[in-house]
Amino acid sequence: MTRKSGTHFSDLMPAAQGSSLALPDPSWIKATDEQTTNPEAPLHSAADTAAAKATAAQNGGQADDKPHHLGHRDRLRTRFVEGGGEALADYELIEMLLFLGIPRKDTKPLAKDLIKHFKSYEAVLATDYDDLAAFKGMTKNAAVALKLVQASAHRMLRASVMGEPVLNSWARLMDYLRATMAQEKREHFRILFLDRKNNLIADEVQQSGTVDQTPVYPREIVKRAIQLNATALILVHNHPSGDPSPSRADIDMTRQVVEAAKTLDIVVHDHIIVSRKGLTSLKNEGLMG
Repeated sequence: MTRKSGTHFSDLMPAAQGSSLALPDPSWIKATDEQTTNPEAPLHSAADTAAAKATAAQNGGQADDKPHHLGHRDRLRTRFVEGGGEALADYELIEMLLFLGIPRKDTKPLAKDLIKHFKSYEAVLATDYDDLAAFKGMTKNAAVALKLVQASAHRMLRASVMGEPVLNSWARLMDYLRATMAQEKREHFRILFLDRKNNLIADEVQQSGTVDQTPVYPREIVKRAIQLNATALILVHNHPSGDPSPSRADIDMTRQVVEAAKTLDIVVHDHIIVSRKGLTSLKNEGLMG
């Protein structure tokens, strides 16, 4: 599926921001990349403590045995517990997530670097694990922590639409599609299978392709619908270019699927194109055939 060259994961977070769930105290985290050889290693080194004492002596005060970043973590954690996610900036939420994978280091500079490089909070979480793990200052555990948040948010949104009459919960469905597809770097073609009451009974990625092309086979789509006893479909694919405008190939493919499904009394309700800049409904555009 070719095309002419060409919201927001953070939208998912407010639902969880009101939670009183606090992140684990960093002192609980032992098995990190830096501690695999000595799981009982302290969260700060003797050098950290010596530096803190030297600084305090210069200032004529008493030294605190904890490195400065640990006190900062305590304060950040308190702000989160008392005010929820809305009390924190995007980089501070990333910073707290990095606590889980990097317990012995100030993670504020890294959190800011991630958002600066990948352009947004949403984009950081949507970045591939390999790219996150390879980023300067990151660890494998920290990359896993970020991807776990994304996966958890996707699962929560998916649960909110599965088994539901999606035509009556269209906004939730669009939120789910934006979250799972808008930031993808390759094109994916997915199908939402519905029963006679238009309840969502299956959500499957049928094909994945390059940055601007995914092969689609109408007969295979209809065959899978029969296997699932689906009576209606919603087609969905993403445009990694960021432009949600349908190409001529998108329109032609949609009409081929509509015709193939019609022979078996299967209805194609819509074809949604998802991108970073928005969504397009071919039905609303009058392009379904």
